[in-house]
Amino acid sequence: MEWWNEPREWTGDAKRLDVVPDARSDFWRTTHYGFVRDTGHVFGRTVAGDADLSVRLRGDYRDLYDQGGLMLRVDAENWIKFGVEYVDRRLLLSAVVTREFSDWSTTPAPDGVEELWFRMSRRGDTVEMSWSPDGSAFETLRLAYLPPGVPAFAGAMCAAPDGDGFPVTFEDLRVDDWTAV
Repeated sequence: MEWWNEPREWTGDAKRLDVVPDARSDFWRTTHYGFVRDTGHVFGRTVAGDADLSVRLRGDYRDLYDQGGLMLRVDAENWIKFGVEYVDRRLLLSAVVTREFSDWSTTPAPDGVEELWFRMSRRGDTVEMSWSPDGSAFETLRLAYLPPGVPAFAGAMCAAPDGDGFPVTFEDLRVDDWTAV
């Protein structure tokens, strides 16, 4: 695996990856805020089409919009990020689907959890995003469109849009490609 936009501070590999995202890093396109940011970090690899991604995640979130999770990135205008975001001093499960413009949806994360598990499954033109508080019982948060049959960079994502960075740990990252690149 490799980095798309390597952060200054990180150690590890797919088994355990400790990262501090760069200050003011983000993935966002236009909607509501009027700016484009394409400076977040993704550790992963290219998948040709159908794929499954999964990771266990915990972080020391402290600044508005601190985030970590998974990402499927076709290009700068077509991508999905899914995980947690720190908003108004609480964790939200967060999905951003971007097809030229970003579309953000959230729901509160369970109180008191220190780590969460995330999965993304891409089949054809559909990406299913699911999460779990314990790594065994997963619940679907969202289904979304992503252009089918085109390669995408897939992996663990993090960013610190408003802050100076925060410690985040990814464990057991898997990126399974069901079609050869």
